[in-house]
Amino acid sequence: MKTIRKISQDIYYLGVSDRRLALFENLFPLDNGVSYNSYFIDDEKTALTDTVDRYVADPFFENLESLLGGRQLDYLIVHHMEPDHAANIGRLLEMYPQLKVVASAKGHQMLKQFFNVDLGDRAISVKDGDSLSLGKHTLNFVTAPMVHWPEVILSYESHTGTLFSADAFGAFGALDGRIFNDEDVVDENWYNEARRYYANIVGKYGMQVQAALKKAAALDIKMIAPLHGPVWRSNIGDLLEKYQLWSKYQPEQQGVLIAYASMYGNTENAANALALALADRGVKNMDVRDVSVTDLSEMISLAWKYSHIVIASPTYNLALHPKMEHLLMDMKALNLQNRTVALIENGSWAPAVIKNATEIFSSMKNISIMEENISIKSALHDLAPIEKMAEAIVADLNK
Repeated sequence: MKTIRKISQDIYYLGVSDRRLALFENLFPLDNGVSYNSYFIDDEKTALTDTVDRYVADPFFENLESLLGGRQLDYLIVHHMEPDHAANIGRLLEMYPQLKVVASAKGHQMLKQFFNVDLGDRAISVKDGDSLSLGKHTLNFVTAPMVHWPEVILSYESHTGTLFSADAFGAFGALDGRIFNDEDVVDENWYNEARRYYANIVGKYGMQVQAALKKAAALDIKMIAPLHGPVWRSNIGDLLEKYQLWSKYQPEQQGVLIAYASMYGNTENAANALALALADRGVKNMDVRDVSVTDLSEMISLAWKYSHIVIASPTYNLALHPKMEHLLMDMKALNLQNRTVALIENGSWAPAVIKNATEIFSSMKNISIMEENISIKSALHDLAPIEKMAEAIVADLNK
């Protein structure tokens, strides 16, 4: 049974949602699954953009054959060679012997690496400014290296104003038949999953995303069709604005993330006391999360969201709690910048969190460490340091 939706004039969605996969890239939890998006352009020449993961290939090929209706597939546009989008290229080449493959030069190199094939004159290499006419529809190509692989291209279909954006503007989550962002009751759900996807998958490459956004700014974009998540046909300006903030490592909100690790509840008590003190002073944008319970990908997403981050951790083997250390090292690896940090350490005989966390944050760009840090010996008995930290954070938020 075909599962196809028309998204614009002669352009169809034939992707597949996967609700069985537990971990994306065997790392990131998928509580609501993930979609692998592919699009078909029905014109004088037929074109397919990308494929899907090999585990959901059968419904995808059924959709494609239904759309073709016995015709030849003329072009495959390869925006990104990661296997969740490119796994079925070999099968397509066998099914359609005349198929021409359009990709960047680096994309064709990777295609040989994955499939050990020489396409000869079936290979079309494109670069910035190149175009491909299908009839009424013309694809204009934009290179986007390191968003988030080096071979990535985007294509802009000028007749409908559709940007096929590869992994840019993608999001975690199955589509449940509602393939457009404005078909979901709560649009904020997609922004949250788009941020989690961006921060963890693309976040390291903010400079390269900025370069791609500058190219996109010259286009009259009416629809964004990414490789994961919904097709954006409304609130495109809001999405672009969030990408501007995320890729510049600017916080999405003035607010506070309190990230804590706790073995016996004492450090957790300090984190909760601070949250109460902040709320009592009017702070509304705030998340308090246990790093041992909250997945790392969600913690990274929240770090991208908020302007201020409080790290509360017990000392463990003269260092940070391992879960907390993992979080801080991931922040560093993903290039998080432009944040204000406050530190709460706990240690019964040799507290070392402030020292170790300061070393990590000092090696990152534009991280301001507040002076009002707190050192607890075993358990919190005096609320005065908590109140002082809360006052300092609120003053900094209101600057």
